[in-house]
Amino acid sequence: MVFAPGEQAGNEPEEAKLQNASKQIVQNAILQAVRQVSRERRQRKDKTGDHRGSFQLGVGELTKKHEKK
Repeated sequence: MVFAPGEQAGNEPEEAKLQNASKQIVQNAILQAVRQVSRERRQRKDKTGDHRGSFQLGVGELTKKHEKK
């Protein structure tokens, strides 16, 4: 093996540890981002669903009041 100045033979396991740690950090970041997007979509869907339901209920009440006259 050929080593650059300042490198030692024992650095390979350390480099492998750093690579594994880097991969784990990236995987965790991706997982966290996916969870956040999923959570935001659920919240957006819940908000949209609530507005539609209350709007439809309001329309139904107006129709009933109109029919009584």
